[in-house]
Amino acid sequence: MGKHAVKSEVRGPRSEVRRAVFLDRDGVINRALERDCKPYPPRNLEEFEILSDVPAACAKLTATGFLLVVVTNQPDVGRGTLKKEIVESIHAEMCRQLPIDRVEVCYHPGQGASECDCRKPKPGMLLRAAKELGIDLAQSWMVGDRWRDIDCGHAAGCRTIFIDRGYAEELRQKPHFSAGNLAQAADIILRESENS
Repeated sequence: MGKHAVKSEVRGPRSEVRRAVFLDRDGVINRALERDCKPYPPRNLEEFEILSDVPAACAKLTATGFLLVVVTNQPDVGRGTLKKEIVESIHAEMCRQLPIDRVEVCYHPGQGASECDCRKPKPGMLLRAAKELGIDLAQSWMVGDRWRDIDCGHAAGCRTIFIDRGYAEELRQKPHFSAGNLAQAADIILRESENS
């Protein structure tokens, strides 16, 4: 099972249908470390840098009633090349700086070494958060910078936004929208939500 953290109070009464924006972490919220046109996670808290457009974009989304749920694969923990405590310290700092309602993490190693329901592109992290927080997935969004994020959003029944960072990998499913960063993605979400 993936690890998740929940802030003690989630905005909005439990009885009403909630909408969420599910956010991939590396490359969406923080700068991914790139080598050979491939993204890698920060190895420590010092390397964790929230992208400049992210705080305002998050504030805009929460001001209009969206919950913010970070959903991130962190397979290096399962592979033994990154300590879980480092990932948890990064998430604590991220939640200190941003109005994140929940963090869902898959620590499984992937690469055929684990069968879990939570590693993106499987939708387990989104489904679990939706069940526990009362989120309507059809009114929610998945924002990510890799094919796994887009496929995961589709599998969960969310609308998807691809942030194109120019990595050396191809999408497998077509996203509903594309954007250059989270600020542009937030503008798309707010525009489309007004029209629906």
